[in-house]
Amino acid sequence: MSMLLGERIKEIAQIQEKDFLSQEKGVKRDLLDIIEVNVPRAVIISGIRRCGKSTLLKQLMEKADKCNFFNFEDNRASGFDVNDFEKLDQVFEEIHPGMDCYYFDEIQVVPEWERFVRGKLDHGKKMVITGSNASLLSRELGTKLTGRHLTYELFPFSYSEALRMKGRSPSLSTFNEYVERGGFPEYMLSGTPDILQQLFRDIITRDIIVRYGLRKAVLVQSLASYLLSNVGSEFSYSKLAEMFGITTKSVIDYVYFFEASYMLFTVPMFSYSYQKTIKNAKKVYGIDPGFIKANTLSFTDNNGSLLENIVFLQLRRSHRSDSIYYYKGKRECDFIAADRKKPVQAIQVCYKLTNDNMQREIDGVMEAMDELKIKNGLIITMDQTDKFGEVEVIPAWKWMTGIPRVKTPKMKG
Repeated sequence: MSMLLGERIKEIAQIQEKDFLSQEKGVKRDLLDIIEVNVPRAVIISGIRRCGKSTLLKQLMEKADKCNFFNFEDNRASGFDVNDFEKLDQVFEEIHPGMDCYYFDEIQVVPEWERFVRGKLDHGKKMVITGSNASLLSRELGTKLTGRHLTYELFPFSYSEALRMKGRSPSLSTFNEYVERGGFPEYMLSGTPDILQQLFRDIITRDIIVRYGLRKAVLVQSLASYLLSNVGSEFSYSKLAEMFGITTKSVIDYVYFFEASYMLFTVPMFSYSYQKTIKNAKKVYGIDPGFIKANTLSFTDNNGSLLENIVFLQLRRSHRSDSIYYYKGKRECDFIAADRKKPVQAIQVCYKLTNDNMQREIDGVMEAMDELKIKNGLIITMDQTDKFGEVEVIPAWKWMTGIPRVKTPKMKG
């Protein structure tokens, strides 16, 4: 049953459009040049809250001139349901007669929204949509919009985007700042930890507890905090279940919810056997180094794990979630990047190579290269450059900004 009056929807739409268009354009995001909106499909942009989806939407709108716009998470639009889309469409026709493109922010709050979107696609309209929950979007897209959508994922600012925002150049100094603050736009500017602590609470409450009808809010928050405090570490569902006094199924569900909200990510061990990949322990990573530091007590001096987390996020920006693994044989290698299930790159992360750890780190990446038939390997450090056979050592701040690596000259015999 419709809950909003047509006049009320019109008032909200006009206020939203005025406010939205008056906002600053913001820093250009890397995705802006990649997303193609003039396609006969719904363009979906998903990502964690506060990572800049609305700003990216505005940048896309400016490329496309005027478009219809509505933000469904506006408190003034509370109660909007699928039947109200018809009224919203009439409002749009009044405001922008004949406009054939629709930009919808946080649409996942409206149950069955995909029915309206599908109908508009069938009539040749252009749809650009943002949402904060990967599972909800993918489930609805899979049932109602099969083959009719293109999905893009937006993350907090990468190191390169952070440099662009501040008008600075790649260096160890600016990278140290990125390790400390991460890439959430508001926190980058203010440095106030409460911004990211409130974001953590909002995700737990709105994206997990309320959305999935859970009751054990304190337990869910404790589990999320524990995982954030152990990024880069292996975990097993059964051990977590024992630790928190709940069923293994509950742990599996909760971790799935954390991943769906983009707060946490899990990485499986690489194996050509699907059963072994499923059976073995996974590693966990967080959405952003600043977010991790603001919401845990264990990362005051643990920059090694934060560096590994940053490398994971950079890989995740350019790889699908099912294309990143870790390797474990006699030795270990932090990341295996795959292309269509074929391993193509082995990456080890080490904050600083020393006489004590150098052989272990090199042996780990070389064993992965040998076992998986990978030609080249990387060891990513904080600020060291070197080369050991086919294994190249490079500082993270150079690797993340694409600065050409210095090749070690071959010895003349």
